[in-house]
Amino acid sequence: MTEVVDRTSSSNRVAAETAATTQPVEPAPTVDVAALGELLLGKWAHIRHTARDLAGRPEVHKIEGLTHTEHRKRVFGQLKYLVDNNAVHRAFPTSLGGSDDHGGNIAGFEELVTADPSLQIKAGVQWGLFGSAVMHLGTKEHQDKWLPGIMSLEIPGCFAMTETGHGSDVASIATTATYDEATQEFVINTPFRAAWKDYIGNAAEDGLAAVVFAQLVTRNVNHGVHAFYVELRDPDTKEFLPGIGGEDDGIKGGLNGIDNGRLHFTDVRVPRTSLLNRYGNVAPDGEYTSPIASPGRRFFTMLGTLVQGRVSLDGAAVAASKVALTTAIRYAAERRQFNASSPTDEEVLLDYQRHQRRLFTRLATTVAASFAHEQLLEKFDDVFSGRHDTDADRQDLETLAAALKPMSTWHALDTLQECREACGGAGFLIENRFASLRADLDVYATFEGDNTVLLQLVAKRLLADYAKEFRNVDFGVLARFVAAQAADVAINRTGLRQVAQFVADTGSVQKAALALRDEEGQRTLLTDRVQSMVAEVGSALKGANKLPQHQGAALFNQHQDDLIEAAQAHAELLQWEAFTEALGKVGDPGTLRVLTWLRDLFGLSLIEKHLSWYLMNGRLSMQRGRTVGAYINRLLVKIRPHALDLVDSFGYGPEHLRAAIASGAEKERQDEARGYFQAQRASGEAPAEEKSLLALKGRKSS
Repeated sequence: MTEVVDRTSSSNRVAAETAATTQPVEPAPTVDVAALGELLLGKWAHIRHTARDLAGRPEVHKIEGLTHTEHRKRVFGQLKYLVDNNAVHRAFPTSLGGSDDHGGNIAGFEELVTADPSLQIKAGVQWGLFGSAVMHLGTKEHQDKWLPGIMSLEIPGCFAMTETGHGSDVASIATTATYDEATQEFVINTPFRAAWKDYIGNAAEDGLAAVVFAQLVTRNVNHGVHAFYVELRDPDTKEFLPGIGGEDDGIKGGLNGIDNGRLHFTDVRVPRTSLLNRYGNVAPDGEYTSPIASPGRRFFTMLGTLVQGRVSLDGAAVAASKVALTTAIRYAAERRQFNASSPTDEEVLLDYQRHQRRLFTRLATTVAASFAHEQLLEKFDDVFSGRHDTDADRQDLETLAAALKPMSTWHALDTLQECREACGGAGFLIENRFASLRADLDVYATFEGDNTVLLQLVAKRLLADYAKEFRNVDFGVLARFVAAQAADVAINRTGLRQVAQFVADTGSVQKAALALRDEEGQRTLLTDRVQSMVAEVGSALKGANKLPQHQGAALFNQHQDDLIEAAQAHAELLQWEAFTEALGKVGDPGTLRVLTWLRDLFGLSLIEKHLSWYLMNGRLSMQRGRTVGAYINRLLVKIRPHALDLVDSFGYGPEHLRAAIASGAEKERQDEARGYFQAQRASGEAPAEEKSLLALKGRKSS
């Protein structure tokens, strides 16, 4: 196989190529690819290495062009391959053959996206949702009874939460589980079509059992959503058991290796002990008890135990972005088009400013998202290992996951599309995987929590934290705060801040650029935007809870878009802070310098993205605002010699990329073409260009 790149010297190679046109003032920095790679791999680097080795094997790779029936069969067989290779056990109890390693489990699982996203998600359904629900919502009795079969794949299962009529609003699902004291059984019903469980992985063909979420009713009291273990099919015939029916969801926009389907229940009886009763129990006489008195808190606690789905999607989306950028940047470093600066040689795509803008800004965001994901994963492991498992820790974990999952999944879709376009027609070929990966990742934006709804959850948490600041303050303190806010608004909106900033800049573009590239300057701008947006919405919604319900809802709805914008700004700040904190772990000076440029590119890209807000709210002067784009362009030039090293540090080999245009074939084609024309010119046999003859004729006539 053709070597993709020289991984040890790409910085020096590109620097040498450009030395003729750019004379560095000081020695150019180099990137320690290996050390940066380990930093990006994070705390569970050893597990990621093992998982990547597995994901690189042909046995688990997606085969393009299969029918959905063939793809489903292949993926189910691959689940058995994962079991045989001890790839699914890490999060389960050591007493059952697991490792009790929750962070390591997610780290390994998300690497499967490079093999086949269908395999990753189907494995997630089996062990990350179905198995985890039994483990975290059930008791040791439930774990001992069902987890061995779930771990071995003897019991393929479903996670039956979403309904046709209710997805993100889980609290309002309509499936019921009513307790019958006479038989000590729960009777499960889907009372109408909208209550059918829908889009359920493993439901169409493979699932023998399911964890079914339903409203628990006993003694004519609804105690809210609880989980029940329900057998679906006869293990021998694979036919539905009495009272259970279903449909195949059919062909989807992507992830067609998963047999998504619908389930419905008519008077299906399960034993009282099928209730996964860690957080709520029903005694034989029908009495309901729970260690959590508040129904609302109980509901969120139960759902919070399943947050790992969002955590894993965040990491998988980052991995997919890394794969796409590695392919696109390697191709752009080899592909030539237009001879703008030479009469003979065409330009490498990666030397064009616009191409750098398209790819490097997304590269910077991907690295930021990678470092933020590592923080999320460590927080997840702290909570689920029990090291830091307070109610506040769980709320922080849920909020962090709800903030980062939307950002990384939207970013992955945007990156895959931009990389596809940046590679032209070659990018559209399935053999180069952009189109296939984008189709498979499309649903990441709406499952395990719709992205927009998740950001609304984050916004509500931000508002709650904002309100706490003033819950117990006296009138004088509050009045001073309001006065300060009013003064701040007056300064910003009358232009006084712009004037002051303009004077400070003293007409110097260089000074303006220095202020923007300063770490504290970026932090101030990004933080101020979040705080200002939250304060503004908080002030607008003050007292909404005291209004009649319909008026309060109407007022909230008037500011919903502002809320979601604030949450998104908060998530962007989290990513920037994670990137900045990671810089403190870099020991090599050259790597630190290049990564700092990349962090600055991320921060300034955010400021440029929201430049209208900064200008309208007086946070930037018009003069300083004009320098943002210019400084970004200067950063692109600095990052250009290191682009190959940066994507090499992601650590994905040809067995993970599996893209023809990242194999070095394009360089071979370009070298062949250049050699042909060079030989033709050297031989004197190259035909004369018509425009050259006309130019010569014009000079002679004059």
